Amino acid sequence: MFKIKRKADKPKRTVLYNIVEDYSEFDAPGNVTVCAMTEQEDLQAHAKILAESYDVPLETMTTLLTTGGTYVYPHIGGILTRGLFACRIDLTGERIKYTWTFDLVQFAEAEHLARSRQQALVEAAWEVFGKGLPAELRVKLEQKNLGLDYRTLDRAVAKGGDIKYIDFRKDWSPHFRRLCIMPDGRLVETGGIEEFAQLHGIAVAQARELIQQGGTLEVDGEVLACQIVNGQPAVARFSAMNYAKAKDLVSSKGLHLMDALSEVGYADPAMMRGLARKTLRA
Repeated sequence: MFKIKRKADKPKRTVLYNIVEDYSEFDAPGNVTVCAMTEQEDLQAHAKILAESYDVPLETMTTLLTTGGTYVYPHIGGILTRGLFACRIDLTGERIKYTWTFDLVQFAEAEHLARSRQQALVEAAWEVFGKGLPAELRVKLEQKNLGLDYRTLDRAVAKGGDIKYIDFRKDWSPHFRRLCIMPDGRLVETGGIEEFAQLHGIAVAQARELIQQGGTLEVDGEVLACQIVNGQPAVARFSAMNYAKAKDLVSSKGLHLMDALSEVGYADPAMMRGLARKTLRA
């Protein structure tokens, strides 16, 4: 008698957030994505994802998410090249847990404020961070559960109860989606650098460099272009024909390649339709 083997269930994807609000179109430094969770925190998964996203040691991240505090990035060659990661926790459990990152300018301001007031760096950092957020978001943060009407939320979200934590993110995360305009005008969503790399047939290291630094990358005769706007990556893929047109503009007009690609993209009806749809979805 043959035994029927049961197909192994695929491991469920960890869900870190069930409420996401996008403020990435606002001016820096308030151009954040609000990623919130009403269910109980999976500390191990939460720490793992944030540690990988922000280059913080896992053990350190776990401690920060447990007790709160700040992580100042180490000096490289005697020079501080990055700001800090912060986690603000109310140990009584009455307030939401918040995490966010700072660039060097914000870090310097928070450090100065902490010294002048003789207060904890994480509290000074929270005050500096709050000042830079959009007014609309600051108002929401003063309200319970961001002022959301739980009667209108999905039942699965609402049944979790109050918001447990909020990560204010600016990176390309697997836990929320970003859009790429394709040569035919389609808008393709990807969540995370690995998925983005797979979509375009490039190495993860190439995808990470493109998303973090901006610029262009040739792919099978076509070209990927990433422009960093207010710290947020905006990505489009250009066909071989449009790439050739852009290179002609570089030669004939002396334009920078990114400017030439923009000019070609605006003249392409399909890509403009994609841009219009992206604007409507923003």
